[in-house]
Amino acid sequence: MEMIDVAAAALLGFGLSVALTAAALAYARRRGLLDQPGKRRSHTQPTPRGGGVGIVAAALLVGLPAWCVLAAPLFWPQPAAIALALIAVALIGWRDDHAPLPVVPRLAVHAGAALLVAAAVLAPVAAHDARLWWIALPLVPMLAGFINAHNFMDGIDGILGQQGLFVMLGYGVLSMWMGQTGLAGFAFAVAAGCLGFLFFNAPPARIFMGDVGSGALGLAIGAAGALVVQRNPAMLWGCLILPSAFLVDSGLTLARRVLAGQRWYAPHRQHLYQWLVRVHWSHAETDVAYMIWNLVIVAPLAWAATRWPMHGVWCCIAAYLAALVVWHVGKRACLASVQGRATHEIA
Repeated sequence: MEMIDVAAAALLGFGLSVALTAAALAYARRRGLLDQPGKRRSHTQPTPRGGGVGIVAAALLVGLPAWCVLAAPLFWPQPAAIALALIAVALIGWRDDHAPLPVVPRLAVHAGAALLVAAAVLAPVAAHDARLWWIALPLVPMLAGFINAHNFMDGIDGILGQQGLFVMLGYGVLSMWMGQTGLAGFAFAVAAGCLGFLFFNAPPARIFMGDVGSGALGLAIGAAGALVVQRNPAMLWGCLILPSAFLVDSGLTLARRVLAGQRWYAPHRQHLYQWLVRVHWSHAETDVAYMIWNLVIVAPLAWAATRWPMHGVWCCIAAYLAALVVWHVGKRACLASVQGRATHEIA
């Protein structure tokens, strides 16, 4: 019966996402909310933005209610806090989609949302031992980092939607395996929301996710992973492995930009996936490459870390080290290709 309830939540999330993404497409066309091509963009045609409202709706109107219905016993402050945090991040993103905002108010909202989620995640644990509140110190910046990392990685057709689908499916499977049906309902509803959005965003995209969706999806992923670990700390390494492809690409690119003295929050095309497009990979080919990595490398290592928790840290190190090597080699190969092509054109 619980499996049927979770499946029903996923179907509802999918249907709601499709309906609201279609509505967002009509709204963006009517209001002229279009991402224009440019030197720092990876698309060549003006494209509507804001389609991520479908994913946000799947999370808020299906995923969180499913969690409340299916969880037993329910610790109600957790879904309530996550709802408020998701609404805040989605609203600031929606405002930014309509007219760009300065970085400070956006980061302030992200930090507040991260603090709210961290407090909700840690409250049941800290209630038994107040000394455990120190875990909030790394958890708050981690959650804020998830918001911005997934925003940064939303730069080509389909890539963030498929990543959200993959990671939230993984968290849903882990939740079901632990018997946390309510949390599984939330994760699968968000995953289904990503799938519904991909019907409009798969290459060639008819609409982009926009900040309204990318930041909220990043927070939902971070919150779901933290909640899985809160319920079973042995799941830590598997939960860290699942989003590793995006965290490595965004993290290393950010570090390189900061070290180079560049504005880290400014638009750019320096992530590995963007470099692949710059050397004439199509958006679809790049998406496939990232998904193959997730299915062939990330998923088996996450499964191994979950199946044998005593070896989880080594699985996690292997996942991140392998991604680091691929990122470094891939960036060098792309740069060499661009330089070689420029030399050939000059000659």
